[in-house]
Amino acid sequence: MILKTLTRLHTLPLASLFSPTLSPKSSPHFLPISSPLSHSTAPNRSPSLLASVSNTTAKASISDSARFARTVLFVPPGVDADHVSEEMILPGSNIVLGPYAGDSRVKEVEFVKSSARARDCPKDNKPEFAILGRSNVGKSSLINALVRKKEVALTSKKPGKTQLINHFLVNKSWYIVDLPGYGFAKASETARMDWSSFTKGYFINRDTLVAVLLLVDASVPPQKIDLDCANWLGRNNIPLTFVFTKCDKMKVSKGKRPDENIRDFQQLIRQNYKVHPSWIMTSSVTGLGRDELLLHMSQLRNYWDQ
Repeated sequence: MILKTLTRLHTLPLASLFSPTLSPKSSPHFLPISSPLSHSTAPNRSPSLLASVSNTTAKASISDSARFARTVLFVPPGVDADHVSEEMILPGSNIVLGPYAGDSRVKEVEFVKSSARARDCPKDNKPEFAILGRSNVGKSSLINALVRKKEVALTSKKPGKTQLINHFLVNKSWYIVDLPGYGFAKASETARMDWSSFTKGYFINRDTLVAVLLLVDASVPPQKIDLDCANWLGRNNIPLTFVFTKCDKMKVSKGKRPDENIRDFQQLIRQNYKVHPSWIMTSSVTGLGRDELLLHMSQLRNYWDQ
């Protein structure tokens, strides 16, 4: 049954994945991503998830279903992969809800500080989620959508506006961290190197980092710079969730639809990951994925607090 469910999840049109938000389960576990394989050691994989599914018989054993679930889904600790059901998967994602999912409401948010260096960041040991992505991917818009307050994070028509590590305290208990965007075209080579140096220092030395939310623009084909960033995070064992943005842009004059771009991106990621990291579709315009992402963050945060 789970194989049929996952087949539908990866073959349905984008709009059909936007089903109503599931009710939160009682109190998820955090599952770090596995260390990625190098290109030279990665096993041969089917060029398409569809191909791997279609080659599986309808009489697949439970162990086959579990193996498939562990490979494609984000199955948190506390959840038996043999018992994953369709109702446990958040709409528009590969995320399974587990026993640590809890209250995901954002009641209050306040800006705390901007830091030019990782060592200058807050030292109060509160869990935090770092939001990272290309400078025009919609980081600030996503933050504003998550907290439902305009201009909490600075938005600008000029990519690369954020140049510091910005901490926003949510519910006086955890942080959203807005990191500088990478890949902005008008930055000098020196500026890009400085960005790389101090941002990577933050990732490696920040003990309170629960996970990186790596934003990927679903309205364009996979970008090498996003894949390189994801692979670097994986090599350094830094947990991440892919947050696909701009999924509301269904009409395209050229190229592929967002769901097709997302599928292409996932196929490339699977070349380097034994277990696919968690991912979710979002839109800061329509609010798509907002509640589901916050619920996912709650399960990561609650497990981190154990």
